[in-house]
Amino acid sequence: MHTTLISESILADLILIVHFGFVLFVVGGLAFIWMGAAAGWQWVRSSRFRVAHLAAIVFVAGEAIAGIWCPLTLWEAQLRGAHADKSFVAHWIHRILFYDFPEWVFTTVYLLFALVVAASWYYVPPGSVRRK
Repeated sequence: MHTTLISESILADLILIVHFGFVLFVVGGLAFIWMGAAAGWQWVRSSRFRVAHLAAIVFVAGEAIAGIWCPLTLWEAQLRGAHADKSFVAHWIHRILFYDFPEWVFTTVYLLFALVVAASWYYVPPGSVRRK
């Protein structure tokens, strides 16, 4: 049983790291789009990148509007169960990702962020990436 708890804890930590990567993609992606537009980076206009980025935040905003919890959050919580031991890295990632605010705050932030990402399609339109 002890081995199972360790395995579940490791899997929960991996899910948390994937979740953190997803958040970095959404938040960092927008920052890179605007920085890249200013710096002339053509890759920020990649249609694949932009569609994936928009889809990611629309998924998050849709979950919030529907009142659905993120599957990654649920899977991690299920794996941790009653025992909530986390590794050092997982502890700090949790502190960065999760806050104790009312749900309407998160829904509003996600929707506003999705609107900014959508507006970026107008101000920094995706298009064909020029290859050298």
